[in-house]
Amino acid sequence: MVPLKKLHEAFLRLVLRPAGGATRPKASEVLSQHLLQRGLPHWTSFCVKYSAVRNDQFGLSNFNWEVKGTNYHILRTGCFPFIKYHCSRAPRQDLAMQNRFFTTLKIINLGIPTLLYGIGSWFLVSVTETVHTPYGPVTVYFLNKEDENAMY
Repeated sequence: MVPLKKLHEAFLRLVLRPAGGATRPKASEVLSQHLLQRGLPHWTSFCVKYSAVRNDQFGLSNFNWEVKGTNYHILRTGCFPFIKYHCSRAPRQDLAMQNRFFTTLKIINLGIPTLLYGIGSWFLVSVTETVHTPYGPVTVYFLNKEDENAMY
């Protein structure tokens, strides 16, 4: 997985040429801050541009993420030019098998469906929000407006 991560990072540096390098927040920081700003919602689904963050969650497709004692099941995929997150509040459980399955599926299909999803998302984004991080504001993107109190 390490060689694949290095190849992925080199590709993103070449294509995006992100300004700021180490001054960009980690994707995980944006994830946590978004959940906190939303008041730890039951669920949320959003995208963040690769160029706006450092991708510290490479290789994670389905995993637990805890924020202030609240656990979320995260479905995450790179869908260029975005990283897509779907977050559902749920008790911690072992998601290793699902993570391996989704990661393997993305490798087998060469990421083509996720690339198409990213390009489609680029055209369908209808709502944005600003997530405040110690490194500055980061824009997150939504395909539709979320009801912030919705259970599903």
